[in-house]
Amino acid sequence: MDITIHTSVLPHEDPEASLAFYRDRLGFEVRQDVGKGTMRWITVGPPGQPDTSILLAPPFADPGITEDERRTVAEMMAKGTYGWILLATKDLDSTFEQVQAGDVEVVQEPTEQPYGVRDCAFRDPAGNMVRIQEVR
Repeated sequence: MDITIHTSVLPHEDPEASLAFYRDRLGFEVRQDVGKGTMRWITVGPPGQPDTSILLAPPFADPGITEDERRTVAEMMAKGTYGWILLATKDLDSTFEQVQAGDVEVVQEPTEQPYGVRDCAFRDPAGNMVRIQEVR
């Protein structure tokens, strides 16, 4: 069996704000952008890694979602507990400085964790946790 991770999905509420975060703050390239208004599916990914992508998707596009589910997802997104992703970089300090130079919410500055990882964290415009880990 040969399986790879190709695409991970994060919800967005404001596609333009999410696009600006991933493209302008993280330096990701836009690979696909379909739909219009808030119903846009935007695929982004790191340059030079065409086989790894993040799909930024509207959280309520599924016609089968109930009002209770919609309310729960909205509450979790507002609290920043619904979506998250772990990214990696070779130079955490430089990456942190570049990302925080924009209008972003810093959750954690670069920190040596007791479990042997050095990382930092931001929230994207939809409230998703974006942790960036230093690869040593």
